[in-house]
Amino acid sequence: MSNQTIHKAQASRIYPSNEHLMFRESLRKFVEKEVEPYFTQWEEERLIPRELWLKLGKQGFLCPSVDEKYGGMGVDFGFAAILSEELARVGTGLSGISLHSNVVTPYLSSFGTEEQKKRCLPKFVSGELISAIAMTEPGAGSDLQNISTTAIKDGSDYIVNGQKTFITNGILSDVVLVACKTDPKATPAHRGVSLLLIERGMAGFSRGRKLDKVGMHSQDTAELIFEDVRVPASNLLGEEGKGFLYLMDKLQQERLLTAIGGIVAAEDMLDITLQYVKERQAFGKPISKFQNTQFKLAEIATLVQIGRTFVDDLIVKHMEGQNIVTEVSMAKWWLTDMARRISAECMQLHGGYGYMEEYKIARRYRDAAVAPIYAGSNEIMKIIIAKNLGM
Repeated sequence: MSNQTIHKAQASRIYPSNEHLMFRESLRKFVEKEVEPYFTQWEEERLIPRELWLKLGKQGFLCPSVDEKYGGMGVDFGFAAILSEELARVGTGLSGISLHSNVVTPYLSSFGTEEQKKRCLPKFVSGELISAIAMTEPGAGSDLQNISTTAIKDGSDYIVNGQKTFITNGILSDVVLVACKTDPKATPAHRGVSLLLIERGMAGFSRGRKLDKVGMHSQDTAELIFEDVRVPASNLLGEEGKGFLYLMDKLQQERLLTAIGGIVAAEDMLDITLQYVKERQAFGKPISKFQNTQFKLAEIATLVQIGRTFVDDLIVKHMEGQNIVTEVSMAKWWLTDMARRISAECMQLHGGYGYMEEYKIARRYRDAAVAPIYAGSNEIMKIIIAKNLGM
């Protein structure tokens, strides 16, 4: 299934309007010119340059959902899905751009004060400010209600102490949405969680290690350290004690975006493996002519088609405002797990060459390993599904 075939299939989907397709076409041209030629270099340098963010902003590709009065386009989730897809098609290391545009920014749009929106959103859209969200801690991953980072009120400020880890955009970020405990003694614990905007340059806020990951090399991931950081109370997002509820409200979209990344990776691996097996000769004929190869790729193509149909249906339902937490949890675990399994099978079909860095399948293999872990582990997804099934 070539990219051309996929593009034709996309045109027949329910959700893309002409405006969606025009946005995809424009973004794809930009990516082919400004991203693809340099992506390998960025993977080696372990960082995406700020210049790319500014170029994306100048062309209007960042934060498409932001209201026009703050510089955005004020468009629906379909544009966010397309942004995520086109970046994921190049490599998972670009996921921080989608996180900034489609995960962090909606928190500010939904729960921010007018002053916060005016101060941050225009520069989020332009790429002048890069955002991150800090939930995970060394001792708390999926168990968000038991985070230990504290924000204790002191007059008109909060004093923040704690540490976060595995933070996407951790090095480049200028504004970090930090989950912390404003009431460490709250019962139940989740009622003590609040969200604060912590900004670059605030005294006591520092970056720890830039983490050396197995994959997603161009995506800067870091530790964040807060030592008596004085944060104005005006930087509280929404109401105190409602941070956990805000996080739960937005996780459906974040996990749907993760599922989208999984299906795009699977589609890409199918494409590059089909091309490879048709070109690679063994025993006097292309390896695509061997029955084992045909069976394996027939199975993979079927999984990819099922996954794409499922994801597109969920995109439409999410755009319609439906509560699809159960289905999104299914999609997140199944598609990321499927992509991880496919990565090994496609590498096997590449033979020894698949283990070489110059072949894209090697990077896909490395990058696929983490998707079942982040945005809520797949084990947590299954717990959510089981709970919603009445168990």
